[in-house]
Amino acid sequence: MTVESTGELGLIRLIRSAATRGRADVRTGIGDDCAVLAPGPGELLLATTDLLVEDVHFRRRYAGPGDVGWKAMAVNLSDIAAMGGRPRWALVALACPDSVSADEVDAFYAAALGLADEHEVSIVGGDTSLSPSGWIVNVSLLGTATRAVLRSTAQAGDLVAVTGSLGRSRAGLALLDGCDREPALDPAVRSEAVAAHLRPRPRVREGQWLAASGDVTAMIDLSDGLATDLGHVTRESRLRARVRLPDVPVAATARTIAAALNQDAWAWATGGGEDYELLLTCRRQVFDRLAEGLRQATGTPLTVVGEIVDGAAGVEFVDALGRAVAVAPGFEHFATGASRG
Repeated sequence: MTVESTGELGLIRLIRSAATRGRADVRTGIGDDCAVLAPGPGELLLATTDLLVEDVHFRRRYAGPGDVGWKAMAVNLSDIAAMGGRPRWALVALACPDSVSADEVDAFYAAALGLADEHEVSIVGGDTSLSPSGWIVNVSLLGTATRAVLRSTAQAGDLVAVTGSLGRSRAGLALLDGCDREPALDPAVRSEAVAAHLRPRPRVREGQWLAASGDVTAMIDLSDGLATDLGHVTRESRLRARVRLPDVPVAATARTIAAALNQDAWAWATGGGEDYELLLTCRRQVFDRLAEGLRQATGTPLTVVGEIVDGAAGVEFVDALGRAVAVAPGFEHFATGASRG
């Protein structure tokens, strides 16, 4: 059996089974956006780590050192946001070929530090190493929370909602990596999509506000795509989700670029990944209050896309008439030829 045949979820199950031990100071271990630890009474410590590998998560052909540093920090901040926590301390490990210049390394750390500073995160350590082929980046981030929102606590009857809009990052990747001929686009449209892919903005403030509201039953960040990440929620909550495809908020930028490239914007929104929006569940009766409060506090819209129902864990997509629609899954790290770009 290989990691390709096992798949990412199978590999996580193997590690989770081997690593799980009953300890009072581990509230939530492997299986969520962050581990939730309880170092003392009334304290919750969030711990997360993400690995970025050249030609799997980014390509140096168009992702500069600063872009790589920014994204490495952003994806970890998004995990803390998904738990409703406050990011605090980061450790950054970088392995790169010996041909990389000091200026490139400086640009990498400058961008990572710039985003960290925006969220009052201190880089407190890490490691460096020679890489025989490409860049490998690992960031570990610690945060704090008074109430950690899990992905395993959705309830039947909950609404499923997402912040912002989806598909911009995949649209940016299409422009960066998939075009022999650049389509005629408004420069602002291109710039928005490319920035969404190379330098995403994690919803840290939104995550904190949503957790503090007390109205969110479960939450996750959209890193691998709506279809895949909602699947994580249903699997951990042991319930099913039904999503109305016409209700998915596809970014106007993604629609424009998809039309120019003869692509499916809804496929980008449901499976493209790397939007780093937040997906949450909440009771039906609190949604209007939650959405209005979030808009007033952060300016970010919240859109209902479906509901949690009883049934075997999984996600089903339907059209406006309730008919089943086939939707491809999102990113799979161990699929043959897997690459986010």
